[in-house]
Amino acid sequence: MTHETAYRLHDLKFRYSEQFLLDVPSLEIEKGSSVGFAGPNGSGKTTLLKILAFLEKRYEGHLLFDGTDAREIGEEARTKVTYLLQDPYLLKRSVYENVAWGLKVRGERHGLRERVYEALDWVGLDPKTYASRRWNEISGGEAKRAALASRLVLKTEVLILDEPTANVDRKSAIGIRNAIERIRAEDGVTLIIASHDEVWLHEISESVLRVSGGKIVGRGADNIIHGPWRPDGRDLWTKTLSDGQAIFGVGPPTDDGIAVLDPSSIIISNSRPAGMSARNILKGVVAHMWEDGGSEKLRVEVEVSGAAFLCLITRFAADDLRLLPGKEVWIVFKASSMQWYRPESLF
Repeated sequence: MTHETAYRLHDLKFRYSEQFLLDVPSLEIEKGSSVGFAGPNGSGKTTLLKILAFLEKRYEGHLLFDGTDAREIGEEARTKVTYLLQDPYLLKRSVYENVAWGLKVRGERHGLRERVYEALDWVGLDPKTYASRRWNEISGGEAKRAALASRLVLKTEVLILDEPTANVDRKSAIGIRNAIERIRAEDGVTLIIASHDEVWLHEISESVLRVSGGKIVGRGADNIIHGPWRPDGRDLWTKTLSDGQAIFGVGPPTDDGIAVLDPSSIIISNSRPAGMSARNILKGVVAHMWEDGGSEKLRVEVEVSGAAFLCLITRFAADDLRLLPGKEVWIVFKASSMQWYRPESLF
């Protein structure tokens, strides 16, 4: 079975200033796939999305869309992609007019009312109730769903979403997810999302890439640990956390190297373990727990000195440890379990 490529990036770089550089040596996104990007504020996620949406052109390197250089594609190709901003603005009109606007601009007026009502229904906004409401007569979560409906109604090949569930209530987050899943199932849309809500992001995405410091530094739920690192005199390098606890690694490539730690490499304990060879034994608190897709494992987020460590354990282990959010635990992993970020190792 062959897979068609929607996007292909090669040696793509973008500089905001002397301090920031988006650097993506290689990335491919297949047509019909669902790809999520996770990472802290300022990591480069939004910049990358804007480049993929053809809204930012001041980059170096190569970006191909459907096999054509993005700098050379015409307006017809650009209409195959739509982008939802993190804080979308509604026109000072009715919800109906907001959703219909893009279709009218494109001259697609056939069946306009039915298409607008269908899109509102997709995002869980009853057309009979919401279509006639003004932009300032709906909640923030409803406004975000209306903005999403205005993109879905266009039925483009690619849908790019920047923090679609930020600052919305749970009902709206579920409505957004249901709408996205429906349009993907019906139309095979390529979905590209950036989000801080990693539980939601893993539910909606087939693969998740982690972005940090302008680089794609890991896949899925990998833990990313930044330097600085200092030698401790025992063939190990250490990073000291704000509460005095330390993380130990084996030989980073640079003092400011980025460590990647697989969640499966972390052991959770109810008490400080004794007699273990593992160098990293850190005290923390369980922050969140959720199912790992359809597997028999659970993802457990443990907060250590303000940093979040994602662990992957079996349901049996979680029950045996009686894990609950707020419980104090110890996490354990070997210094050798941390791998050092190298772009070529990710693709």
